[in-house]
Amino acid sequence: MVTEQPTRGRRRPQVSVALPVRNGADTLAPVIESVLAQTCADVELVISDNASTDGTEDLCRAYADADPRVVYRRHPVDVGLLNNFVSAAQTTTGTYVRWIGDDDWLAPDFVARVLEVFREDPRRVVVTTELVYGDETGVASAQAGYDPTAMSSPDPVRRLAAMLQMLTNDVPGVDPLYATIRRDLAAVPRRNMMREDQVFAVRLALGGPWGHIAAPLAGRHWSDDPPAAIARLLGVPEWRRHVRVLLQCRELDHWIARSPLDAAQRRRARAELVRFYARGKRNAVRRRVADVERLTGRSPRAASHAAG
Repeated sequence: MVTEQPTRGRRRPQVSVALPVRNGADTLAPVIESVLAQTCADVELVISDNASTDGTEDLCRAYADADPRVVYRRHPVDVGLLNNFVSAAQTTTGTYVRWIGDDDWLAPDFVARVLEVFREDPRRVVVTTELVYGDETGVASAQAGYDPTAMSSPDPVRRLAAMLQMLTNDVPGVDPLYATIRRDLAAVPRRNMMREDQVFAVRLALGGPWGHIAAPLAGRHWSDDPPAAIARLLGVPEWRRHVRVLLQCRELDHWIARSPLDAAQRRRARAELVRFYARGKRNAVRRRVADVERLTGRSPRAASHAAG
């Protein structure tokens, strides 16, 4: 059973900000304040509390009591990271949804500028912005140099190819999970698995053209967790971590098959999928070579010649 704060006759907003949280009392207040400080007031904030054991509940209920735009709901038991993420979006009522982390922020004009881009082209299903990333040490860096041309294309396979290319890069040009998304795409059920965020990004790419704002209008805390840590956060069995590439490939092929593509487009899409995994394999080999060079101070080929 989920407990929810009364909504007091709210009308449907244009943008819903979905805030999944677990034990975020120490960082949450500035996040909430950044959402409520939007110059466009046509916004709601839906907080989905995943059975927090600190002061998160008291803090959120105080904000919900003070501002009718804040909706607080609480899971009495831990439902897992992804399930709480999806649940937060499914509780929203806005035309568009934007997730936010429990130590992130939005610029005051974020919502207003995003809505302008959606209004420019009603076909758009996603609007991205540049993000400012803060790492564990507090050092901040902003995204820049992203070319939105391919993701704005009416051709779904071109968008798919561009997304798969970005997912191959160590640092993607944009973060699809922290874009503003049309609600019918944001609130879909999702499979709890490793690399599911990449599968969701591909589904968004197939969903329709994207827009972009070349300005750092939001910030995210960045943590580069190893696969084992991510598996624990998601609560997936250990064996799935070791076959995550195979499971992801199967899931991506499933969504290509279910998407409204014609036969020729599906062939093109699957060819892009093959290229995606080939690039990933090639990049993995290059990283291993670079690790050897860093540890030994010389290339593996030079070391082989020296040993011979």
